[in-house]
Amino acid sequence: DDPLYADFEKAEQRAADAMRMARFNGNKRVPDPDNPGRTKKAPSEHYPLMSKGDINLFSLFVERAHALVQPRGMVGLLTPSGIAGDLSSSEFFRGLSTKGHIKSLFDFENNRNRYDVGPFFSDVHRSFKFTAMTFSPQRQFDAAQCGFFLHAVREKENPNNAFPVTADDFARVNPNTGTAPVFRSRRDMEITTGVYARCPVLVDRSGGEEVRSWPVRYATMFHMTNDSHLFRTRAELEEEMGAWTIGGNRFQSADGEWVPLYEGKMVQAFNHRAASVVVNPDNVNRPAQPVNASTGELSDPAWLADPQFWVQPTEAIMREPYVLGFKDVTAPTNMRTMIATLIPSGAAGNTLPLLDLDQGDVEHAALLVGNLNAVAFDYIARQKVQGQHLNWFIVEQLPIIPPAAYSRAFGAKTAAQIVREVVLELTYTAHDMAAFARDMGHVDADGVVLPPFPWDDDRRLQLRAKLDALYFILYGIFDPENAAQSREDIRYIYSTFPIVERQETAHWGSYRSRGLALAWINALMAGQPDAEVAG
Repeated sequence: DDPLYADFEKAEQRAADAMRMARFNGNKRVPDPDNPGRTKKAPSEHYPLMSKGDINLFSLFVERAHALVQPRGMVGLLTPSGIAGDLSSSEFFRGLSTKGHIKSLFDFENNRNRYDVGPFFSDVHRSFKFTAMTFSPQRQFDAAQCGFFLHAVREKENPNNAFPVTADDFARVNPNTGTAPVFRSRRDMEITTGVYARCPVLVDRSGGEEVRSWPVRYATMFHMTNDSHLFRTRAELEEEMGAWTIGGNRFQSADGEWVPLYEGKMVQAFNHRAASVVVNPDNVNRPAQPVNASTGELSDPAWLADPQFWVQPTEAIMREPYVLGFKDVTAPTNMRTMIATLIPSGAAGNTLPLLDLDQGDVEHAALLVGNLNAVAFDYIARQKVQGQHLNWFIVEQLPIIPPAAYSRAFGAKTAAQIVREVVLELTYTAHDMAAFARDMGHVDADGVVLPPFPWDDDRRLQLRAKLDALYFILYGIFDPENAAQSREDIRYIYSTFPIVERQETAHWGSYRSRGLALAWINALMAGQPDAEVAG
């Protein structure tokens, strides 16, 4: 009986009515090609592109302005930044960006902290971003003048902050959607577009047909909300279902086996044991919080992180002893943006989406997780993420090293051999990843899998720097014909990870991973993949 409920019902009805008006052409009906002999509501003639998915009023306004202006006229609008980066508006934006119809696109942060002044809009949250965009239905421009993360209008006069982005650049960097990348500087644009000119994207749909550089498919196994009725806590298993532990952080009950449900908050790069989940019922908004594993815990190969929930494995999970997943919740300002790892089952929530390899090939899994965790890959991902989620439409448009490139030799070893060795040692630190080690051939003369590798923070930093160095070479960011400039570009790339730099400097007294990677580049180019590199 609360009046607020009546207000809610009214708002819900208004939203439904607005959606119907935006999506459909009144009561007109047209033949349904998917159901011969039947009809369906005729789609909107006014909002054919922006009325799909979740509708936002600003996107309808933009499409209407585009339709109303003279063909060679100009439109100038201030909108949320989603007009240039959201999947829901990508079809419309692609028609502008990849055909040269955008004259300028300046993206601003409402929080103008660089100048210690208040926000542009005081009644809007400081983290909000908005875009000032000018475009034309028919006029074409040699390039769009673009700037991102601006804090003042005058910053667009700085050639490092605002720079031309051509239609080909839009199409190359986001071939499937044509959405705008978020280059912080001209240098970011030059490095990133250079990589895209040399490397394919993971999944290219720009030609109408799907072309996959790797045989992967995106999958989410369990939805943390919709599938919550399938989950059980430790207390529920032990006290209500009479379950008992059977090793490997798994339970058995009269109903069958229960496996840990992995979430994004539990993992870090090459580490499926990064954090346990502890529930604080007094925290209403976020009761389940990660508690980072200590070095002592990680040094014990028998220690396993505690999840919040356990779940009964599906047939697909039982078929795969380990899978590749990455963290969905992220940001370009985090310590790292792309974080991927192998987990010892496919029981993962939607915050840890999976990359399912068609062939189930362990070598492909090792090479792919190595690529995803490389600094070079992460750097480019940071140019594409505008929100707090690493959506699949972003991931599939990231440049990837194709399988054939791993045949490149560095002395006595190929790139594939180097990556496999490093990924094996970084990943196999606990007994529950023995299946991965066995498939990688890490066994004794009798075929018995060897013990896990010891956890050593210094050793792991060395191995990851070696991996990063290799990928700087494979991506062509390091060019031996222009070594001095290449090394400056690599130093710059590392500078875009300020949290990593602060942590390493506090712990080791220097930005060690940067120095080690530059040293490893020299060793690899000299054909010494097993060199002793100090730093």
